[in-house]
Formats: sequence, structure tokens, C-alpha cells
Amino acid sequence: MAAEQEQKTQRRRLRSSTVVLGGMGVLAAALTSCGSEPDKRCVDRDSYDSLTGYKIVADKNCKSGSSSSGSSSGKARKSGGSSYGTGKSGRVDADWYYDADVDGRRADYGTFSRSEAVDRDGFGCSGSGGG
Repeated sequence: MAAEQEQKTQRRRLRSSTVVLGGMGVLAAALTSCGSEPDKRCVDRDSYDSLTGYKIVADKNCKSGSSSSGSSSGKARKSGGSSYGTGKSGRVDADWYYDADVDGRRADYGTFSRSEAVDRDGFGCSGSGGG
């Protein structure tokens, strides 16, 4: 009888610790999502292709700060040009592209505006001014 009681106590402790750990995980995710940097990729703004998006380039091509352009949507900016951007000159019009869907070395459906990316991400963080 004592062994059976000990097993019940052990299971109860296990369930309690599982609930506590699960609750701590949810709390940690909520806290870190508000203050975290949105996902960003350095892309060539001149490489937009309507089927595959922007070509991802090395981070060294992007300035360390946020976007300096006024356009928040990359798709609105592009008007023709090469589908792979960098020509023979090797020059890259690079900028940070936030919260994009990434497929291989291409990114699409994101934004060049860091503040817009912060506002649409997070867990209840909208309007917190975290940018």
C-alpha cells in the first residue's frame, strides 16, 4: 500500500513540474518575442523576380542600421530590370528585408521597414514602440 501511495505522489510531482515548466516556456516566449529583433535578410533590391522574390546576398553588403529607403514594400519599388540583379559591375543595391519567407537563396513577402516588421510580429506586442 505504501508503494502505491509513493507512486501516486511521484506522478503528481511529475505532472506539477510539467505544468510549471510548460508555463515558464510560454512566459519566456511571450517576453522574448516583444523585445527581439525581427528576422532579417540582406537582399539585393534590384534582383526582384515576381515568382521567387529577392536574391539574398552577404550581410556585409547591408548597412548595420535599418533601412534608409522610404518604401515599406519591396514589390511596390521594383519596375523591370534583371531578374538576378547584379550585373557585370557586381554592384548590389543591398538592404535589410524583414520577416520574409525564405526559399533557398531567395526571400519574398517581407518588408524593408523594420518598424512594420516589429509591429506585425510578437505575442501581444503591437503598439509597444519596440523599434
